[in-house]
Amino acid sequence: MKPRRSRPSFRALIRQGPYLLAVALPMAVVVALGLAKPPLLADLGNMIFDTYQRAQPRAWDPQTPVRIVEIDDESLAKTGQWPWPRSKIASLVKQLGDLGAVTVVLDIVLSEPDASSPEQIIRSLPQTSGRALLEDEIKSIPSNDAQLADTIAKTRTVLGAILTQEKGPVDFPTRYGIATAGDDPLLFLPRFKSAVAPLPSLSAASAGIGAINWLPDRDQVVRRVPLLLALENKIVASLSAETLRVAQGASTIIVRSSNASGQEGFGAHTGVNAVKIGDLEISTSAQSELRIYFTPTEPRRFIPAWKVLQGAGDLSELRGRIVIVGASAGGLSDQRATPIDASVSGVEIQAQSLENMIAGIWLSRPDWAAPVELLLAIATALIIASLLPHLSAVAAAIGTLLMLVILGLGSWAAFSAYRMLLDPTLPFLSISLTYVFGAARLYQMEQHQKRHVREAFGRYVSPDIVARLADDPSKLVLGGETRMLTVMFCDVRGFTTLSERYKVERLTQFMNEYFTPLTDAILANRGTVDKYIGDALMAFWNAPHDVAEHARYAARASLAMVEELNTLNERWRSQAEAQGEAHHEVKFGIGLATGECCVGNLGSIRRFDYSVLGDTVNIASRLEGTTKSYHVDIIASETTRDLAPDFAWLEIDSVRVKGKTQHTRIFYLAGDDSEARSPAFVELTELHERMLQAYRMGEFTSAASLAREGRAIASPRHRGLYEFYEQQCHKLEKPN
Repeated sequence: MKPRRSRPSFRALIRQGPYLLAVALPMAVVVALGLAKPPLLADLGNMIFDTYQRAQPRAWDPQTPVRIVEIDDESLAKTGQWPWPRSKIASLVKQLGDLGAVTVVLDIVLSEPDASSPEQIIRSLPQTSGRALLEDEIKSIPSNDAQLADTIAKTRTVLGAILTQEKGPVDFPTRYGIATAGDDPLLFLPRFKSAVAPLPSLSAASAGIGAINWLPDRDQVVRRVPLLLALENKIVASLSAETLRVAQGASTIIVRSSNASGQEGFGAHTGVNAVKIGDLEISTSAQSELRIYFTPTEPRRFIPAWKVLQGAGDLSELRGRIVIVGASAGGLSDQRATPIDASVSGVEIQAQSLENMIAGIWLSRPDWAAPVELLLAIATALIIASLLPHLSAVAAAIGTLLMLVILGLGSWAAFSAYRMLLDPTLPFLSISLTYVFGAARLYQMEQHQKRHVREAFGRYVSPDIVARLADDPSKLVLGGETRMLTVMFCDVRGFTTLSERYKVERLTQFMNEYFTPLTDAILANRGTVDKYIGDALMAFWNAPHDVAEHARYAARASLAMVEELNTLNERWRSQAEAQGEAHHEVKFGIGLATGECCVGNLGSIRRFDYSVLGDTVNIASRLEGTTKSYHVDIIASETTRDLAPDFAWLEIDSVRVKGKTQHTRIFYLAGDDSEARSPAFVELTELHERMLQAYRMGEFTSAASLAREGRAIASPRHRGLYEFYEQQCHKLEKPN
């Protein structure tokens, strides 16, 4: 039969409530961010993905079928400033066709008639007879635009257009059909209102027209290029998509969107999934964007336009290639930032997008990435939240850091091995916030628990014990350890008579006044007050914390207690005299013993105290009782004396303590180390030793005489000891 699992009590859940609320808050924030997808979150993800690309950029393949003929500053210097006559552009296109270019792409918008064409120049002249003659002369000469249109018609050429949000014409000639599967792509494509298209004559002669629009992110970095865009209710291809179509001779572009066959949209309109152009299928974002896997700028990708125009150098690189003509000169080109380079020409971005599509190498961010990242953020937050209460601060920090590292490495591995973009931002944020909020709340709860323990126990037990329990409340369980301790017992003399003189309220006040300074003296000397037993007090040293010279601290505390009692007696005497009452001096006895004890939480499972047990405790108690017989206030065991030899000690006797079978040497604590060095005490010690020697040899008359002499020179506190010996010697003297 399996044991029943204990369930957390309702009270335990209530106690954990503040912590649960603390970790639930960052989880709620993360879930809200994951669902809302604020731009800032996307910016952070882009920063990570850009770092990946810089760390491992795509390698440029010299065999790639894309080259750029650039209208650079050198070409302008050698062949004339921009804008070039359309006849020169026609010559450039013809040369490229003759060199074997498969497709020529003009990354230039030719929407206005060539201002340098002869007929355009003549129109700017004044109306004179000379102008009329010139007009008749050039009627038979084709215009520059006509020359370019004728060249374009003989060469497979793609022209550029621009889509705008301004009101204007929407004429955008297309040479392809659009086939769709699934949801209507127009629901998801970036939408524009008008178009700036090439001249009708050029459009009619071209093999295709593509939009050259960029859709940079908020930081103006180009990371994606759209393959399709919406012009009002018409789907148009971008320049790179149209180039790919023309190069393959395809007549149809196929768009597959959510809820198409094989696409699990489950009825939700999630966006475009892929665009198929000819034999190539390109996975895209929901807006039909291709995320480019960039290479650093590669000079071998470029050929200056002047070389083509002048037939200079080896131009065999252009045979069988798609050639994009575009401007890279400083004052002409559309400079853009990419994740790899701070500034590149727009024509290079077009070329890199074509390279990605042809090679089948691009960056992908699957539809399931965002939901998985959100689930991972929640899961990791739950793991951190569940582990935090059970780990130390260092272990929790290391565990959290390790989890962040694992997530980061996983994201990097997905990019490095599969070119897949899995954003660790949300899990990073979730783990970090949960750790910070959870650790802060646990720390607050721990501090509150410590304050509670201190407040609850601080009035009853030693601050050392309170600190120990506050640091580790788990120690509030039964159990003990064996340690070398110095134990003290202190008891009021004649307490029964004293209690008979006072009413209960006055007796309570008296005991409080009595115990307070004595307790302070013990605590000030690193002692632990064990308990109060009626008029008795028990304390010990060297637990719960190590006290290297515990016997010395105990001896010093005992002497301080004597001073405190003297002060109390003076105050009580003054109070009694003021009230016209008699003062009865209060005295106590202190017993000190040092030895091994069992110390810890002792008692029952329902109630226990931090206390000590052992033979040493019994000896200290018996020594306290022995102080009455010897008329002294502090008696210590030999072990205690040996551990504090620099104090002022006077050996009393060798006695058999009640309950013990062996004799024990006991000592009177006469003063501290300064007292021990005083000439008066040195003289008293010499006399005391002679007295004790005579006493032990049975020379009681001599011992009594020495006791009287000692009583005469001793301080009032010590005289009781010599009175005892004098009386004892008289009792033991043999009658004459």
